[in-house]
Amino acid sequence: MGKATKSMKKFAASGQLKKTIEARRKHQHIKKKLQARRRKGTGVQSSTTHDGSEEDEELEDSAENSNKGKMTVNDLLGGAFIDDSEDEDNGDDASDGQDDISEDEDDIPDDVSFGSVDDLDDEGQNHLIELSKLAEKDPEFYKYLQENDKELLEFDPDGMQEDPEDMGEVDDNMEVEGEQLPVLTIDILKKWQKALLEQRSLRALRKLLIAFRAAAHMNEEGQVLAWSIDSPTVYNKLVTTALKYTPVILEHHVPYKTQTNGKIKSPTQTQKFKTLQKLILSYFHNVIHLLSQLTDGEMVQLAVSESSKIIPYIISSRKAVKLYLKKCLELWSSADDNTRIYSFLAIRKLASTNDQAILDNVLKGTYLTLVRTSKTTSIHTLPSINFMKNSASEVFCLDQATAYQHAFGYIRQLAILLRNSMKIKTKEAFKQVYNWQYVHSLDFWSLVLARACDATAEGKTKESELEPLIYPLVQVSLGAIKLIANSRSYPFHLHVIRSLLHLTRHTQVYIPIAPYLLPILTGPLMSSSQPKNSTLRPLDLEVQIRTPQQYLKTRVYLEGLIDEVAYLLAEWLSTKSVHGSIAFPEIVVPIVVALKKTLKHVKAAPGSFKELGSIKTLLERIEESAKWVEQKRTTVRFAPGQIDEVSAWEQDMKSKVDGSPLGKYMNVQRRTREKKRKMIEKARQGEGEMLED
Repeated sequence: MGKATKSMKKFAASGQLKKTIEARRKHQHIKKKLQARRRKGTGVQSSTTHDGSEEDEELEDSAENSNKGKMTVNDLLGGAFIDDSEDEDNGDDASDGQDDISEDEDDIPDDVSFGSVDDLDDEGQNHLIELSKLAEKDPEFYKYLQENDKELLEFDPDGMQEDPEDMGEVDDNMEVEGEQLPVLTIDILKKWQKALLEQRSLRALRKLLIAFRAAAHMNEEGQVLAWSIDSPTVYNKLVTTALKYTPVILEHHVPYKTQTNGKIKSPTQTQKFKTLQKLILSYFHNVIHLLSQLTDGEMVQLAVSESSKIIPYIISSRKAVKLYLKKCLELWSSADDNTRIYSFLAIRKLASTNDQAILDNVLKGTYLTLVRTSKTTSIHTLPSINFMKNSASEVFCLDQATAYQHAFGYIRQLAILLRNSMKIKTKEAFKQVYNWQYVHSLDFWSLVLARACDATAEGKTKESELEPLIYPLVQVSLGAIKLIANSRSYPFHLHVIRSLLHLTRHTQVYIPIAPYLLPILTGPLMSSSQPKNSTLRPLDLEVQIRTPQQYLKTRVYLEGLIDEVAYLLAEWLSTKSVHGSIAFPEIVVPIVVALKKTLKHVKAAPGSFKELGSIKTLLERIEESAKWVEQKRTTVRFAPGQIDEVSAWEQDMKSKVDGSPLGKYMNVQRRTREKKRKMIEKARQGEGEMLED
């Protein structure tokens, strides 16, 4: 026996020799069974002759198919909240006939050399030899190919020669511990880049990704690496090259398709794709590992944006998808603004894959991450929570049939918490509802339903599948308002009312909000006790869920509360579902009576409120708008029972409500509040803006 080569020593040291021997034995066993079955069944031998490497590839495929779909009970139950997904096989729609990668990805060593990728350079010549022998061995099959598949017989092996030059500056197998590792230089990287750009070389890609693994696992104990990187410039250049070039090369060799509905379809399971899958998975795991180490914001954004382009190639690997989704959700909820946007785009791309199990995990993960992040809300965290709610609502509208199942379950969960609080009526039970997570959950589902059931959306031709959930969500929201009616809970009530206003504004579904706004507006004004003067600064109701004790019965709190409630009441009355109704003059009668009674009481009582003028102005605009609608109704020539004519009249009225007295008043109010909000934001950022009263 000859002396062992250096590469053999390195291969043995990497711990893969034993696994390879066991795999060979298993392959031989499978081969014998297949041959025996063929002899017994048909008695016909194989029509083509194969060399040893091709037999190994065939047996490898058989072994992979035999192991496909194995999952233990521990794998199913031992995961986190996003690990309890469905089994590997999700039907033809989920996999599109593709062979899933074995779930036991720990058997794929991260430091393997992937030498089989280089064999793709020779597969064209082997294929040509097989075709030349086919005419002699099996003339009938050769004739069939001539008639039905001429492209296969006219195969050009030169098209597979991606990298004719030997670019191996160093042996790609792993270095034995203790030996000096070669140092990666800019010159080596430039050679790889040249081969990748000019020839789309898979061999150069393999070398690049092996070096990328060395960069991802630098300075880690127990790691056997192929390269040493001693320059920050080389490190950054290597990481950037691997992230940017890998999607381009894969798209060239194994392109994927985007369907007309926006769904992403994985590449066809060709032999080349099967050979590249382990290399792609190893690279993808290294990217996930690198994301937890990077501190530079721009590099993290690059890693997330470029890795999202690899998603079509790894969707058959449940483990890789779960790890990547978990990392993207972490960045989406805690990173800087730009990184959060890139992370959301990656999450959205995962949800766009043609795989039901992945979509379920994405919907579940985004909602639970949002709920956990919104546990505490302040003036600093509110913008990021609002971003999460708006972006997550977009994901839930990608596939409304699937989103319905999740939305129904989570809204039902909110209803159960509310029911328990109503039954038990203890302080701890009330806390299950009166908390920020409950408020943001109600607001989130209002955003989802408003987006999915938007009556003004262009191109809407059919009813949304989420529309039946509007009624239960409104009932839960109104029930939460009625749970506690004391003055300390008014900020909570206003949060829920804002959510309902957003819902009715977009869906044009009538929601009776006035009965819940009027008590907040008239209660403090009708009280016999006079408000106390205070030096406290105005309370920001948008970041409060309960009124602090020191603000109760103070003038500064009541003035801010009256101003906010008057604005919300005017906004509700100006919505198309209310103001566009033919019964608007009758709808506002109770409101006008209550406001006039309150103003009469305040004039008779000593003291006054600074914001009382806003109530007078609102009352005047409501009465003017009621007369405006009555004037429009004078031209009506149909009876109330003629529903079609009534609907057509109301549809025409909805397009004109912005020109009504109340509509014009609200346009001015919105501009004023937006200007004030921008000034407060500038002052918060330290730009020294003076705030006007």
